[in-house]
Amino acid sequence: MKLSFSHSFKKSYQKLSPLVQKQVDASLRLLMTDIQYPSLQVKKIQGTHSIYELRVSLKYRMSFEIQEDGYFLRKVGEHDALLRNP
Repeated sequence: MKLSFSHSFKKSYQKLSPLVQKQVDASLRLLMTDIQYPSLQVKKIQGTHSIYELRVSLKYRMSFEIQEDGYFLRKVGEHDALLRNP
């Protein structure tokens, strides 16, 4: 499995605090190990066909799509903002 990053994800990631960046990195490692890892709380975003979210922390989420060879990371940010435009 491999990770692919959208321009939006990269841009948003750079704006995060170093602490949140570390949390994102840890969540990505877990995603690569086991998509069903309990703390990730992966679920499909309602109203979308193939976009999922995972929990980085209480406040932050990532959206992604599952591809044949890995995951395409779409966005990272605060929960409510991310769900408005995944």
